[in-house]
Amino acid sequence: METEILSQVKKVLITFPEYWDNENLMKNKVIEDLRKYKKELVECLLSNQRIKDAYSLNIENGFVFKINEFIEMLRFKNYWEDSYTKFSNEIGLTSDEKYLKYNSDVVLDFPHKDCILEGGMTKEERAKKEIYYHKVLAKEEIDVLLAPKVFSNVKRYSEKGVEATTKFNQNDNLIIKGNNLIALYTLKERFAGKVKLIFIDPPYNTGGDSFKYNDKFNHSTWLTFMKNRLEIAKDLLAPDGSIWITIDDDESHYLKVLCDEVFGRDNFINNVVWEKKYTIANDAKWLSDNHDHILVFAKNKDVWRPNQLPRTDEMNRAYKNPDNHPKGVWKATPLHAKSGSPNSANFSYKFKNGVVFTPPAGTFSRYSKETLMRMDEDNEIWFGKDGTAVPSRKTFLTDLKNQGTPSKTIWRFNEVGHNHEAREETKAFNAEEVFATPKPERLLKRIIHLGSNKNEIVLDFFMGSGTTQAVAMKMGRQFIGIEQMDYIKEVPLVRLKKVLEGEQGGISKEENWTGGGSLIYAELQELNQQYVEIVQQTKTETDLYEILQKINNHAYYDYKVSIERLTNRDSGFKDLSFEDKKNIIIQSLDANQLYVNFSEIDDAEFNILDSDKKFNESYYNNNGEEAQ
Repeated sequence: METEILSQVKKVLITFPEYWDNENLMKNKVIEDLRKYKKELVECLLSNQRIKDAYSLNIENGFVFKINEFIEMLRFKNYWEDSYTKFSNEIGLTSDEKYLKYNSDVVLDFPHKDCILEGGMTKEERAKKEIYYHKVLAKEEIDVLLAPKVFSNVKRYSEKGVEATTKFNQNDNLIIKGNNLIALYTLKERFAGKVKLIFIDPPYNTGGDSFKYNDKFNHSTWLTFMKNRLEIAKDLLAPDGSIWITIDDDESHYLKVLCDEVFGRDNFINNVVWEKKYTIANDAKWLSDNHDHILVFAKNKDVWRPNQLPRTDEMNRAYKNPDNHPKGVWKATPLHAKSGSPNSANFSYKFKNGVVFTPPAGTFSRYSKETLMRMDEDNEIWFGKDGTAVPSRKTFLTDLKNQGTPSKTIWRFNEVGHNHEAREETKAFNAEEVFATPKPERLLKRIIHLGSNKNEIVLDFFMGSGTTQAVAMKMGRQFIGIEQMDYIKEVPLVRLKKVLEGEQGGISKEENWTGGGSLIYAELQELNQQYVEIVQQTKTETDLYEILQKINNHAYYDYKVSIERLTNRDSGFKDLSFEDKKNIIIQSLDANQLYVNFSEIDDAEFNILDSDKKFNESYYNNNGEEAQ
């Protein structure tokens, strides 16, 4: 616990009067003595067990004092304030802890970068005061926060309806309700290294979307939020997997550098530009914003390859058959290639009609003499209408029928859909327009086609309206979806139930979708989270105090909270406004005890149902059998 460690550090340093100027710690003097390995200082620090646990590495027959990490904490922490980071407000590219303008090796640095951000909103309209856990100083809290959780309220959805289940199979589609960071770590127990494609449409941090955190470091908060989730996403990706992230101009360039750091700059594939609107905003103050970015990174670019796109009718129209060749329509292609391409040596070849082929200077023939001879015999060389043009090869469409074409990086709305089309798709199963900018099914179809094959796993941990899962189901992929917002049952689950039943919207007709299959729905078993939601929904003072008594008996407070001040009606708590009381109670709950850890599933205090215990046993012990 950070506060505890800091108090222990102060407890040790207070015994060295030479390090203090009244109440101010002279950090530079402490650091200087640490650099000199001042014996009495080092011994005194390491005699404190909490400091030793946080800043030492156990080795055979001893331990090593991680003195540089300790110095980093002293140097960059506003020692007596609740700051977790090296910088007070700056965000930029750094190398060797210094900001820079020009360098080929750079990383993105920002406040809270070395922290875990829980990000536990459940309703879009409610901002949440976030808690940051420092990875070194708050290791225990993070271990608890990210430990595997208990699944509860498990149901299997199919075209036949909804039924209880106690089994999980490796090839089951899975929908999880709960905090997506915590759910991702729970997935790691079963799916590490097995996900072929991750698509996410995260909050864009524009101020007008669902990322409404009351934090003066809003930009840094967003970057921390994304970094935490991208790091575990990388662990889930298969060696030949890829991640696709939609984002707009507000954060796209920062996100690119962040992804460079997480996935490796060498694993960047492309920035796809998607034309998301089919109209131009005539009232635009500056330029009309008509596109989003789709950042594409591979887990390992050396082994990842995208699938080809199907050939279009427009491509095929370029093929003709002016000489009535028996193999059908064809298109003339050059016999030579650019310099430097891997082809046979330069030479000349004389065709049957007397035309001599010599590749232009600086180029090489694509074909050997033997291949040119065969094509000449089979009438597969074109010399133009008058028979005297530079010879070209006849590339027959029949030879390309099973081949695709590489994807371009600019996707027009007429190819993959636009926001208005997506809103119409969501209205078909949700009359209330919850999502202002959902993604169209055609867009997800292209991404899923390029990045995965049938039966491979597609993951989306910002599930939203469920477009990714709907398209994955129609395309024969296994899918996993995570959503922490309360609308999960009213929107995406309703949509997926209709997909199971064979709904014909979106890409259904072109994929010949008629329904079928199943999915597992499970919730992370709430602990403190259930009380957060109850308090948020409370309408009267009387109900609030009744709930407060339940919280006192069953919930977990943050260790810094004075329960007496909350429960004593004579304290200042009673004078707060109703909304302030609710906020104080919520903030007093231990944020890393939002859900029940799997290690505590048999604790009678949590009343886990036997059926849920069986499902969890099936999931975590990887012994799923035929679904029941």
